Amino acid sequence: MKYLVIIEKSDTGYSAYSPDLPGCVSTGATREETELNMQEAIEFHLEGMRSEGYEIPKPNSTSAYVEA
Repeated sequence: MKYLVIIEKSDTGYSAYSPDLPGCVSTGATREETELNMQEAIEFHLEGMRSEGYEIPKPNSTSAYVEA
């Protein structure tokens, strides 16, 4: 499954989250590090959900750019 990940620049680096996985977040000094950290965070998050017996949410979010 592929989950949408939002990456935002911060004062100290980058932060990321997935709209389809509430509470699953990560940070990093670079965009690349943040993406890798988020991959690990998603795997860990899903593993925890499985072990607790929660249903794994299907990816549902999409993105689009709007010109203004």
